[in-house]
Amino acid sequence: MIPVRGFDNQKVAVLGLGRSGLATARALREGGAVPLCWDDNPEARARAVAEEFTCSDLMKQGAFDDVATLIVSPGIPHLYPEPNPVVAAAQAAGVPVDNDIGLFFRSFATSEWNHFEVMPKVVAVTGSNGKSTTSALIHHVLDQAGRRTQLAGNIGRGVLDVEPAEDGDVVVLELSSYQTELARSLTPDVAVFTNLSPDHLDRHGGMGGYFAAKRRLFSEGGPDRAVVGVDDAEGAYLAGQLSMGRADDRVIRVSVDRKLTGPGWNVFSKKGFLSEYRKGRQAGSIDLRAIKGLPGTHNHQNACAAYAVCRTLGLAPRVIEEGFASYPGLPHRSQIVAEAGGVTYVNDSKATNVDAASKALSAFKRIRWICGGLEKEGGLGDLVEAAGEVIKAYVIGREAAAFAMQLKGIDAEVCTTMEAAVAKAVADAEDGDTVLLAPAAASFDQYDSFEKRGDDFTAQVLARTE
Repeated sequence: MIPVRGFDNQKVAVLGLGRSGLATARALREGGAVPLCWDDNPEARARAVAEEFTCSDLMKQGAFDDVATLIVSPGIPHLYPEPNPVVAAAQAAGVPVDNDIGLFFRSFATSEWNHFEVMPKVVAVTGSNGKSTTSALIHHVLDQAGRRTQLAGNIGRGVLDVEPAEDGDVVVLELSSYQTELARSLTPDVAVFTNLSPDHLDRHGGMGGYFAAKRRLFSEGGPDRAVVGVDDAEGAYLAGQLSMGRADDRVIRVSVDRKLTGPGWNVFSKKGFLSEYRKGRQAGSIDLRAIKGLPGTHNHQNACAAYAVCRTLGLAPRVIEEGFASYPGLPHRSQIVAEAGGVTYVNDSKATNVDAASKALSAFKRIRWICGGLEKEGGLGDLVEAAGEVIKAYVIGREAAAFAMQLKGIDAEVCTTMEAAVAKAVADAEDGDTVLLAPAAASFDQYDSFEKRGDDFTAQVLARTE
């Protein structure tokens, strides 16, 4: 646990008592603050009371009169589509609003670091797609290389649940736009921007607000090194804004669309071969094609970003390649869950938007595609263009029929449930086919989370193939 510093004997309000909220309350108490907790859910409040926290209705008159700050959980809006009433009340009372990410960055470094031989580092990864795989891959490579490392944030445990730093420690954080948009302190040593595609637009007031939330990771504290995917206009713009010139190697540009040239520091992948160039000369390369845990161009982009980070941390290309080779992949992200009768079954339930699903579709051949769910803004036009390897689509979700109607030119069958979709895909599949779950939609019309949806797919597949 990271004790939160700077609030000795002060009251700090905590809104939202899920995983990160309760971890925040514990870290505040450990650091000497007095947490005042609130959640609209009585069960969540009961869990807090069971840990002897004080629950106080933050909407009552005068609730913020003697409160130092309000800490908000990531899912709670502070601006768009409209501020949560508690957040609005805090702002009206002149109380600062922060989140656990801001608390982490203000509390992680301690005076004990003065005695370390190697200063601990924080690597923070954001972007629309690939940030979980990139974060996990960096963590895995470091671990395999014998470096002490911890993984937290939007993946795994909350940031304040990590252990205090030791000599040479590397903490890898996956950060969503919900986390970067509000944190009052953002000071990673290395910051990564994978890519940008439409997502959470209602929360951020459009694409401009969404990009601005991601950009804060680079603009608020100024990382020592920035690894930036430049295949999107926003990434190219960000790299240009951060760089002082073509040879500025504080910015490492990453691409899977083209060879990157010039005197700076570049990492790119073409036809499955990763190349690193510094000052116009090749400094390393890896053949990514045989690495089962990193299939497809989108994962090659993740590999390029992870490679760049590991190089900034002093790892040799050969060591990074060895780490890549043993990377098992993440659940629900291009995860091979079964191979039977010449058919491969892949769980990519994390492909919750059109861009992520398009990249999943480009990674496999002869696809029987399970898709559908709670559709996001923007329509499915780009997705249809990426579906060249799809033999047939099996559509799930409460609005499956409407979803299927948008798949112009694709043989689509309305199945509604995962059970029916998997049963029909298994029955239809032939030697050489891939049955791919890449929903291109949120899960909340039928499941509590994309993980639950992926688990259901896996269970249905295993029931029919084992």
